[in-house]
Amino acid sequence: MAIPQGLSNCPPGLEYLSLIDQLLLRQKVELLESFVGFETNNKYTIMNSIGQKVYYAVEDNDCCTRNCCGPMRPFDMKIFDNYRNEVIHLHRPLACDSCWCPCWLQSMEVTAPPGTVIGSIEQEWSICKPCYVIKNAVGDVVLRIKGPVCTFSICGDVKFYVYSKDGETKVGKIIKKWSGLAREAFTDADHFGISFPMDLDVKIKAVLLGACFLIDFMFFEKSGNQESDRPGML
Repeated sequence: MAIPQGLSNCPPGLEYLSLIDQLLLRQKVELLESFVGFETNNKYTIMNSIGQKVYYAVEDNDCCTRNCCGPMRPFDMKIFDNYRNEVIHLHRPLACDSCWCPCWLQSMEVTAPPGTVIGSIEQEWSICKPCYVIKNAVGDVVLRIKGPVCTFSICGDVKFYVYSKDGETKVGKIIKKWSGLAREAFTDADHFGISFPMDLDVKIKAVLLGACFLIDFMFFEKSGNQESDRPGML
């Protein structure tokens, strides 16, 4: 994709996002994980709706953390443009995700360029459905995300809807796409789609991209290729 010019108040590298209302994520299949269940750093290709590569993302983590903490692991995710410049950095601290630990729930900080905070994702306490708030750089709630009770991929596409800040109006969605029985059963290489308003602030689009990674790790990242999902947030 060509880089748009003349955009004001846009972090370098996010100009692409001003032209699109959808993103597709495809996780790379790691053979070591598929056959022996040894966790490696996750890698993703991020594309537009016609399959052009916009970014690629690489998890930055150590072997011990990946294999001891599994899907709950803290991590940094580096997102690069096609010129190998890091344009977005995601940081997920170690936390819990169960309704039994309401004071220590999931969060992720999004910086672009790396070191400059543009927003965050925070899990809200809930029992039946996963809920999140999308915040801007100063901590104001901009959007909300509500997921389904059943997040088992075997049910087909799993949809997390994006709402306005009052939680009433649907403005987008994050979809975990069904990628076939073999891939779903034996790997944790996932496919996602994200849709959002075309005129949404590019910084918030980048934060929604970060929310997709957080959702992937919380609900679709297997530990030793074993499914660990459960109803609601129990």
